[in-house]
Amino acid sequence: MKTVSTIDQYIADFPREIQVLLQQMRAAIKAIVPEAGEKISYGIPTFTLNGNLVHFGGYKQHIGFYPGASGIKAFEKELSVYKNSKGAVQFPLDKPLPIALINKIVKFRVKESMAKNAARHTAAPGDLFASLPAPARRALESKGIRTVQQLSRFSETEILALHGMGKSSVPKLQHALEEKGLSFKGGK
Repeated sequence: MKTVSTIDQYIADFPREIQVLLQQMRAAIKAIVPEAGEKISYGIPTFTLNGNLVHFGGYKQHIGFYPGASGIKAFEKELSVYKNSKGAVQFPLDKPLPIALINKIVKFRVKESMAKNAARHTAAPGDLFASLPAPARRALESKGIRTVQQLSRFSETEILALHGMGKSSVPKLQHALEEKGLSFKGGK
């Protein structure tokens, strides 16, 4: 399959019978969360709401649905009739999509996303990690950095080298350091 940049392009690359199912999946998700963004991520259609919400994709024998591990776990019993793994489920092409179940899973993921976003925005004032994306928070935590003082022992270059740390997080970290009269080690 060629590289695509929109969901419309992605769907157009499939045979008509698979296109119909992919459009049904897309419409079901959009009906539940019309405010969600759409993009191609990991090479497949992705809906976003405070980060990735759910993904789906077309294959020769099935439609893949990727609500993450929590979405699979929460609906483990209902999904047991389908081939599934930790974060994915396969809906066979020869059966109708279980739209009611997909709706329940998407609603669950929206609730999860909103709760996660609310928790992020109700963090304690001065919480170093509150405004950072999850990969950046995990990167700092894996290095044992839990306070601004600990952060000041590292250079900006060392922090940027951490797996999961993006350039967009650096200004937030600099601001947190400046609030305490600190800076990155060695300036940069």
